[in-house]
Amino acid sequence: MAARKRASAQKIYELVVELEDVTPLVWRRLLVPGSITLPELHDLLQLVMGWTDSHLHSFTFGETTYCNAHAGNLEDLAMVSEAKQTLEAALGARGREFRYLYDFGDCWRCRAAVKPLAHPNSEWGYPVCTGGARAVPPDDVGGTGGYEDFLAAIGDPEHEDHEALLGWAGGAFDPDGFDLNAINRYLRFGFPPRRFKRWVLAGHDG
Repeated sequence: MAARKRASAQKIYELVVELEDVTPLVWRRLLVPGSITLPELHDLLQLVMGWTDSHLHSFTFGETTYCNAHAGNLEDLAMVSEAKQTLEAALGARGREFRYLYDFGDCWRCRAAVKPLAHPNSEWGYPVCTGGARAVPPDDVGGTGGYEDFLAAIGDPEHEDHEALLGWAGGAFDPDGFDLNAINRYLRFGFPPRRFKRWVLAGHDG
């Protein structure tokens, strides 16, 4: 099986991704190859943040916004297709950040600071998650206001919606939850989306 991209083959970028409008801060630090496409980067962000890829998303680099919407909708949205666009090309020569929006209804906005990694480890496979903190709000919780109400309800056993919202969340939700080792196990041994497979280490070379 093919291993993830090695640093010797191409430029590696460090991304520090922060979820806006939610406190305490939710963040992730990633090392990714410059040739990762925006659809692949979306898959990666969904995994490391903990969302379920149930909604539209977009990336904004400077004045250009890329989207995964159907081609017929892109002109109305003033966006262009993200298909086949790489991170390195979207950044350009001077790009040092981008914005990632997930779910046009709940509007989860992330800011990603980007810098080239000066001395990538040629023995590592990329992408890899090197840090982070806290869980993202669940899909369909109702934006920042809905998330505040959700946390208040699940944190209070006497709240009238306590049991219903815990059940909706699958029985438990820890806003402080973040498991770096689990994320990297997924990246190394079988992250599922097909388009991401060339960076997944699913076994030994050959």
